[in-house]
Amino acid sequence: MSTDIRDAVPGDIPSVLDLWRGSAAPTSTDTADALTGLLRRDPGALVVAESSGQIVGSVIAGWDGWRGSIYRLAVAPAYRRSGLGGRLLREAEHRLTALGTRRMHAIVVGSDTRAVAFWESTDWEYQSGQLRYAKG
Repeated sequence: MSTDIRDAVPGDIPSVLDLWRGSAAPTSTDTADALTGLLRRDPGALVVAESSGQIVGSVIAGWDGWRGSIYRLAVAPAYRRSGLGGRLLREAEHRLTALGTRRMHAIVVGSDTRAVAFWESTDWEYQSGQLRYAKG
């Protein structure tokens, strides 16, 4: 089964939200309005994987002019362990590098053992000395 990776379009938003509900821990920004705003501000930031007309993976690759950020790397359960997560990560890295970023970071839910195992299987470095503070 072929899986295509492409930039998301506004019509993908409901399917992306369904993917996240079924495959990732919920966040306060998992809304149609938030994704519409993301696509308006940075049309290429949300990347999706599509198979047989279904959205089966996603990643957000945002760049603020200083550092590249990766969020919401999610793969539908039926497509896990197929290499799709790695393909999405490489696409995000490629996008961010093309924009000019020299340093990237990813926000990973530390209590999600599958997510942590995925990131530990990559060439990304865990930085135990970094703290993250959030608001909202």
